[in-house]
Amino acid sequence: MERKRIWGWWFFDWASQPYATLLTTFIFPVYFAEVAGRHFAAQGLDPQAASAATQSLWGYGLSITGFIIAIMAPVLGAIADTSGRRMVWIWLFSCFYMLGAWGLWYLVPDQPNLHLAVICFGIGLIGMEFTTIFTNALLPGLAPREEVGRVSGSGFAFGYVGGVLSLFVMLLLLAESAQTGLTLLGIPPILGLDAAAREGTRAVGPFTAIWYLVFMIPFFLWVRETPGPRRPVRLGAALRDLWHLIRSLKNRHSLAAFLLSSMFSRDALNGLYAFGGLYAAAVLQWPVILTGIFGIVAAISSAVICWIGGRADKRWGPKPVTIVATFALILVCVLVIGMTRENFMGMPLAPGSRLPDIVFFICGAIIGGAGGVVQSSGRTLVVLHTTADRATEVFGLYALSGKATTFLAPFLIAVATDISGSLRLGISPLIVMFLISLVLLMWVKRTGEPEQ
Repeated sequence: MERKRIWGWWFFDWASQPYATLLTTFIFPVYFAEVAGRHFAAQGLDPQAASAATQSLWGYGLSITGFIIAIMAPVLGAIADTSGRRMVWIWLFSCFYMLGAWGLWYLVPDQPNLHLAVICFGIGLIGMEFTTIFTNALLPGLAPREEVGRVSGSGFAFGYVGGVLSLFVMLLLLAESAQTGLTLLGIPPILGLDAAAREGTRAVGPFTAIWYLVFMIPFFLWVRETPGPRRPVRLGAALRDLWHLIRSLKNRHSLAAFLLSSMFSRDALNGLYAFGGLYAAAVLQWPVILTGIFGIVAAISSAVICWIGGRADKRWGPKPVTIVATFALILVCVLVIGMTRENFMGMPLAPGSRLPDIVFFICGAIIGGAGGVVQSSGRTLVVLHTTADRATEVFGLYALSGKATTFLAPFLIAVATDISGSLRLGISPLIVMFLISLVLLMWVKRTGEPEQ
């Protein structure tokens, strides 16, 4: 029975991964960049200014979404722990996930409603983030503490495999080339979708929603909440408990340092995820299909790295694993900033050189793998700082730490892009954020600390 519960919990990662793989990173952002770029160019902007305007709009939209998540996450976690109920919240925010994803279908190539697309993406992202809080809170009850790192890492690896398969389906059967109207298989999009209207690529939204609906079935069938008292939802009591937890952070230096560290590292990581597709489209001029192939290679590598990371977490603990992964992400940022079609780290390249493409493929594998390891080990560190009955509340704070400044990375990228007029230089604030997270990890205890 316990094994089935773990598999059911892993299926949430499988079901929800396409939002990150298809909508946040590889398919939808590239399509959004194509449509928005043409829209701004039609208004008289030159190509570089149109790319910058696209990134700025996307960044400000993500900033607003992140602010909403940051405000609500710890409150919802406290309410869930006070009432003893978590599954009802998973049901609720799963609906947000699917409705937001489905709404992306309506971003048409001609006369696009860019703001509606950003709003729908934000609704779906809110659904995914809040659902993750409550599913993560079930982790302490799934396995002994010494096994939590392995379970968490294997869950991320399983999720990446789901992301790879969903990406295969999109590329082979649905996402069409803007030039030929054909998918990677050399066929028109299936189901009679109109390639001229980009319906194959736009189907990424409904496809992501349906994927989630189907593969959450094992989760809801096999996962049960940890037995405990069920109480009416009382906002006042929940907020008092939350305030007590926040006040206790002044005596829980390890937890406080970890939450601050994760605030910067995960915000920077989300910035890499969110703007990687835009970078590929604007700087390297990659079409949707090539970006999708890149996604497959990166996701396969990421699944392997996350599986290895889970084993490393069990052997050496989550803190050293997190440090190594963060250094890898800093290296990626440096490479991305120093690369264009014409030069690499200041060295001129021959016309038509494929070196930028090769390097970016490698960077994608590192971003996915190291990013997954940071998040997986982060889940383990949260478990080491809490108990099963207070897990949602602490995971709510963990979500807050990841979202309190979620608006900051997109905002800094948007501002840096506006000031420099360069999409590459706009990514530079992420390096500083990763470095701050490393410094804060110095105060985090490898084995956690007891609750006060």
